[in-house]
Amino acid sequence: MSNSRPRPRRGAGSGARAAGRDELVSRSLQSAEHCMRTQDFGTAYAHYLLVLSLAPELKDDVKETFQYTLFRWAEELDALSRTQDLLGCYEQALELFPDDEVICNSMGEHLFRMGFRDEAAGYFHKAVKLNPDFSDAKENFYRVANWLVERWHFIMLNDTKRNTIYNAAIQKAVCLGSKSVLDIGAGTGILSMFAKRAGAHSVYACELSQTMYELACDVVAANKMEAGIKLLHMKSLEIEVPKHIPERVSLVVTETVDAGLFGEGIVESLIHAWEHLLLQPKTKGENGNCGKYGKVIPASAVIFGMAVECAEIRRHHRVGIKDIAGICLPTNVKFQSPTYSSVDTEETVEPYTTEKMSRIPGGYLALTECFEIMTVDFNNIQELKSLATRKPDKIGVPVIKEGILDAIVVWFVLQLDDEHSLCTSPSEESCWEQAVYPVHDLADYWIKPGDHVMMEVSCQDCYLRVQSISVFSSEYEMDVGQSSTKNKDLLSLGNEADLCSALANLQTSKPDAVEQTCVLESTEIALLNNIPYHEAFKMAMRKVLSSLTPEKLCQAVDAHCQDSEMSCGSGQNDSEQSASEPFYVLDVSEGFSVLPIIAGTLGQVKPYSSVEKDQHRITLDLISEANHFPKETLEFWLRHVEDESAVLQRPKSDKLWSIIILDVIEPSGLIQQEIMEKAAISRCLLQSGGKIFPQYVLMFGLLVESQTLVEENAVQGTARTLGLNIAPFINQFQVPIRAFLDLSSLPCIPLSKPVELLRLDLMTPYLNTSNREVKVHICKSGQVTAIPFWYHMHLDDEIRLDTSSEVSHWKQAAVVLDNPIQVEMGEELVLHVQHHKSNVSITVKH
Repeated sequence: MSNSRPRPRRGAGSGARAAGRDELVSRSLQSAEHCMRTQDFGTAYAHYLLVLSLAPELKDDVKETFQYTLFRWAEELDALSRTQDLLGCYEQALELFPDDEVICNSMGEHLFRMGFRDEAAGYFHKAVKLNPDFSDAKENFYRVANWLVERWHFIMLNDTKRNTIYNAAIQKAVCLGSKSVLDIGAGTGILSMFAKRAGAHSVYACELSQTMYELACDVVAANKMEAGIKLLHMKSLEIEVPKHIPERVSLVVTETVDAGLFGEGIVESLIHAWEHLLLQPKTKGENGNCGKYGKVIPASAVIFGMAVECAEIRRHHRVGIKDIAGICLPTNVKFQSPTYSSVDTEETVEPYTTEKMSRIPGGYLALTECFEIMTVDFNNIQELKSLATRKPDKIGVPVIKEGILDAIVVWFVLQLDDEHSLCTSPSEESCWEQAVYPVHDLADYWIKPGDHVMMEVSCQDCYLRVQSISVFSSEYEMDVGQSSTKNKDLLSLGNEADLCSALANLQTSKPDAVEQTCVLESTEIALLNNIPYHEAFKMAMRKVLSSLTPEKLCQAVDAHCQDSEMSCGSGQNDSEQSASEPFYVLDVSEGFSVLPIIAGTLGQVKPYSSVEKDQHRITLDLISEANHFPKETLEFWLRHVEDESAVLQRPKSDKLWSIIILDVIEPSGLIQQEIMEKAAISRCLLQSGGKIFPQYVLMFGLLVESQTLVEENAVQGTARTLGLNIAPFINQFQVPIRAFLDLSSLPCIPLSKPVELLRLDLMTPYLNTSNREVKVHICKSGQVTAIPFWYHMHLDDEIRLDTSSEVSHWKQAAVVLDNPIQVEMGEELVLHVQHHKSNVSITVKH
């Protein structure tokens, strides 16, 4: 009888549940649509989540509306700084639409704005893989590709000499018995594959970067070595035996060295490796199978240095002028670059910059012979441990040529074993840059033969530090920076009594006022040193203000110019103009800018600065004060703006701007993001006759043949990597535009004259074209590999700034072609130039 129950009852129950579900889905959809109409995006988003969880079959129908709701709700959460809720919404959305390139791209944009650049780049890359034609994602990806796979990976993988020497040293060690290998900081896995190919039985490789780890997995598999190489996505400091690797290894290979040798943490990682991951080292005189002992490649390093004169380093790290377009820089304001400020800060800041000295614009002059700074034995754990704790070494180096002391340049010889070595010297053709320690705080930078350059060197916080740089003069006068060198350290250089007397008579300056330190990026210091830039803006602003009401400018300008020599700037002559309504000038250029102060000298002007950092505001106030500006003349615009994302607003509810200064070009040589959108808003905020600066920008370019750019942009086949198949995988991360170039020193052969490629008009938008074809006349036969470009920024029709000039703080950029194009003299090549948002693409039309 039990089997005679009518089965449909069960079906009826499930049918009723289905009907209930359908009713709930329908009501939720209606509620979501109602919330959308009332702009209650948070509640609408919750309703759509419920709909999609109950009825996944509706995904395609509601996808676009769901995306719109998500993006609007995310904007609200972002404005409220509800970061966790925002990220949670995107994670939920990506669970529902894991292959949606638009959501991936939007998630990346939010992460990038929050400062999570690696994670953002990953989402952009995923969006491009999902839809290679999605231009927004491509542009975002190109901008952050450097954080995913840093450009030096391409350069190093193309360095055949470096690859050959590492391969030979690893092969030798494996042949001598080191059959178990750990590769620390594996990157693409090239050193691991060298070890496996040499016959190592067990190879382990660790890589912290998610992107590089995944890339290495693909590369190892493509080279059919996945069975013999175990890849670990972790820091070497986290590896435990036997949890991650079964036993201690006999060989560690690594190239976790930067231009300053220690900056990628090689000392800390090798101390940990010797304590936890390597077999004990072989003692002197001990024989036997190398497989029983531990060793490291590289075995040791010798660090060298040289004092140099270099105008390019100087203009990026020292403010060398006292007057900028009539504005006096007070003596109690001290500008420093980040490399110098790292001496005094508790933060771990890289105490050097890096340069390819063989390609630095204007070159350099060696003022001393090269000298040895330090040696380090990577196979001696006691020596590695003592590096961070030992007292700084004092070094004195004789001067061999007279000149201006601008920097200490540092490089090293990496001794892989007793037979194989790599040198990173400026005179070597290699993939390496050199570490540059700019010299600051000397009363006189001029040195001559007979003088000695003094310094202290140490390895602190995992960085090589070269500091307390001073000059011991042949006349027994010492010019000392912040930390004076003690007399006992100099006794080897001359008569003890004379030296002590010199030290006792050191002259120290006592500033009249409290000293304000202002840390500026190197590009900001180069901008301050750019006199033509400030003079051009002053002239252009004066012309605009004169045209608005010529009588208001009257004698104030002339009075300022005449008095500035005596009073270091006379500020405004507002006794004559106090009754007048001022001109409003807004400077929204990026970073530190004195343009608002310059504007303040041009009559009855109310200038606003948009600097964000407190120390920059204090510095601008001190400069205003030193130039006798009335209090409150200069104001900081962000204090008047409730929403910092909406900087472009009226100065007052009933007022408009006379001049708005925009940053159009990034220091990298690329166009600023959203600049045309900012220009459109700015045009609505200008009074009649007011101007945006620059008014328009012309982009110029030329065709070149440059093997250097080709090699810095993509790995060139398998020959460079000694037969290993790496290029197709890492080249997924190549970008079509190479930024931060110095065109004046780029190794290249020009194949055409410069041509105008594009016009960006900020004042007259109808003159802009998003697509343009440009004919280029070939003046020399060769292979076109790249199209470098730069800009002429027109403040008006007569006054322009050239971003490729030798005093420019801007770098240049170049489009690198996927495939070289052979051209003959006399031919014409047609370029297709496209401008989309802030990105420019240049392709050759065949």
